[in-house]
Amino acid sequence: MAANTLQTVLADVEQHSLGRSLVLHLLPGLLILAFFVAIAPLVVSLGYPSLMALLLAITVVLIPLELGYLLYLGYRANGRLSLQGIVVYREPTPFWQRVLMALLLWGWAGLGIAVTGPVDKVLIERFFSWLPEWFFINGFVAHAGDYSRQALWTTWIVGMVFNGVLGPWVEELYFRGYLLPRLAWLKGWAPAVSVLLFSLYHFFTPWQNVGRIVAFGPMVYTVWRKKDIRIGLFSHMLGNVSGLLGWVGLLLR
Repeated sequence: MAANTLQTVLADVEQHSLGRSLVLHLLPGLLILAFFVAIAPLVVSLGYPSLMALLLAITVVLIPLELGYLLYLGYRANGRLSLQGIVVYREPTPFWQRVLMALLLWGWAGLGIAVTGPVDKVLIERFFSWLPEWFFINGFVAHAGDYSRQALWTTWIVGMVFNGVLGPWVEELYFRGYLLPRLAWLKGWAPAVSVLLFSLYHFFTPWQNVGRIVAFGPMVYTVWRKKDIRIGLFSHMLGNVSGLLGWVGLLLR
């Protein structure tokens, strides 16, 4: 998309009030949480890690809701299933720049999560220790021997497809391609508000808010600055996939 065309499109983008932004950012997270809480005990009783319940929530709530809403808006605006004018941060960036920025942002995110890990533990101990064990979706790693190889492999494969690829893709379209441009009225505060609301949207891991803000802040700012959601998409997918690759040791035990 040519720069002048992009500027014309952005100038016509409807701006959301803060109240509307809060609803559109947080409501999907509440629905994901409700689905996760409803089915996690059943998933655990069937011999799977509770993470599988969250992956199912991504499959049947996150993707249909967020992508479906974008397609609905696109159909209403264009008379066909299209994201034209709905997802607008599509300014072309040279491929090598996209790759370099995505790698740098991925490295920063990994470092940020590692550094803030102790903060997560403190928050869990002080504010969230009352939650049932299955609520802590990564807790199964310490007890991997309690699960069958079939359960671990199935969880990993589903995770790769829906949390490694499809989930980040839809989230970037929705949060950075659709919602972020509609916070333009906040000017330089737009990326900060965006990353804060995106972090809070993860109601199923509230103790990770500090780490998420640190990890995703530079990515959101870069997408906002460059007006190219592909940078965030590559970085987000790379982070999720690399995290899942860390489980290989569990699968090959």
